[in-house]
Amino acid sequence: LAAAFRLAARFGLNEGICNHFSMRVPGSEDHFLINAYGLHWSEITASNLMVVDDAGNKIDGEGEVELTAITLHTGIHKVHPGATCVLHTHMPYATAIACLEEGRLEPLSLSGLRFWHSVGYDDDFAGAATKQSEGERTAAKLGNKSILFMANHGVMVTGPTVARAFDDLYYLERACQVQVLAMSTGRPLRIVPETIANDSRRQLDMLEMLANNHFSALKRILDREAPDYVS
Repeated sequence: LAAAFRLAARFGLNEGICNHFSMRVPGSEDHFLINAYGLHWSEITASNLMVVDDAGNKIDGEGEVELTAITLHTGIHKVHPGATCVLHTHMPYATAIACLEEGRLEPLSLSGLRFWHSVGYDDDFAGAATKQSEGERTAAKLGNKSILFMANHGVMVTGPTVARAFDDLYYLERACQVQVLAMSTGRPLRIVPETIANDSRRQLDMLEMLANNHFSALKRILDREAPDYVS
């Protein structure tokens, strides 16, 4: 999880000291790791991640957890047991699409087709998520999807492992970047037909293996250039 924070900062997926990543503690149903508020993602290490329970109580670690982190992450971890890792960002291209009227990730690029039928949308912006009811509502909006676009806000990306969640986060932003660039030309979008989109998504069934290999390669870079993330 510390590596995911460092890598997100390198790819410009962070915003100031805001946003949050969490991961369910192995062997626990109601404890998860999360970043303390006030740390820049480029300085986060494994030892300064905090452990909290699903009520937001601090179990281990130093610092404070941002209120919106508790409401959003506990809501999803409670309802979606398969969401071992939950990543929330305001990354620019995905957020730009979330700021459009009925903004949707369109089937345009091969990288984007990996998310075909995996994305949900919350079109009802209600301000900062400071109430537990907002976390519960967000979890309900996620439904059986693994990714949620939050109108006027950002995205939530979930996965069974940190590697898979981060890989989806990375490629989601790339797919959104391609879409925004294509839209900026003012020319008609070349939408992939549904039948081909379905076939292309099935051809990408090795995503778990690809995610593990990608994340391992990125961690090797960190091991060479910023090995303190493991401390």
